This record gives sequence, C-alpha cells and structure tokens, in this order.
Amino acid sequence: MYKQILVPVDLNDKGFSDKAVEIAVWHAKHSNAEVHLLNVLPGIHMSMVASYFPKDAAAQMKNDVKAQLKAFADQHISDDVVYKVHVTEGKPYATILDYAERLVPILSSCQAINARRLIRLFLVQWQAKWYKTRQLMC
Repeated sequence: MYKQILVPVDLNDKGFSDKAVEIAVWHAKHSNAEVHLLNVLPGIHMSMVASYFPKDAAAQMKNDVKAQLKAFADQHISDDVVYKVHVTEGKPYATILDYAERLVPILSSCQAINARRLIRLFLVQWQAKWYKTRQLMC
C-alpha cells in the first residue's frame, strides 16, 4: 500500500513523537514500507546569528542531533522495519512539506489531518515555544 512513511520528530518534546513513530511502525509492518524520521534544526546561517558560533558549529550540531535521532529510532523502531534518519536545517513546516513531496507516495503519520491543519499544528507549537522562550528572556 505505502512504500515510504515520513515522521517528523521533535526530540525536545518527550512523548510527543513516540506515539507518531509507534503508529508509523505499525503501518510500515503492515505495508512493508520504509520509515523516514525527520528532524528539522533552526537555521543558524544568517550572518547576525552565525557570527556568534564557531565555523563548524552547525555541522557539529547536525551530527549530534543525527546521533540522538538514531538512538531514538533504535529505541522505538523494531529490527524488522527499515528506516532512515534525516536531519536538516530550515523552517519546520516548509522543510517537512518539502520532504513529503520528495517521498511520494507517502503516508504522513498524521494521516487524518489535512495539510493546512498540519501546518497550523506546527506553527502553533513553534509559537508556543517562542512565546515561552521570550517570557524567560524578559
């Protein structure tokens, strides 16, 4: 039925992605699909932001997150399911949709939610995190 399943994973929210991966693994087992775990890092390549970090900071951060995502996958995905981990930079909603277009045909782990609701969900989560961070800074 499905050959590839994309699961966006936020490693900062414990328990949030666990259920999505569980559902994706179930679908993968029943349709012999490959699971793609995707983590999107915020971009730090703007000149104002990048000047505060060493030159190899972005690559090091990407490698660290990839190792964490691999450990997460090993913990939540059984050995009989084929999976790949992807770590990239950018805006979460745009990057997730970009990967979804690349992996056609695809089953999103949030299959009952249409694309607009999915984007709103990511935007609301991002705004809530930003607002909490902003309150702590003030």
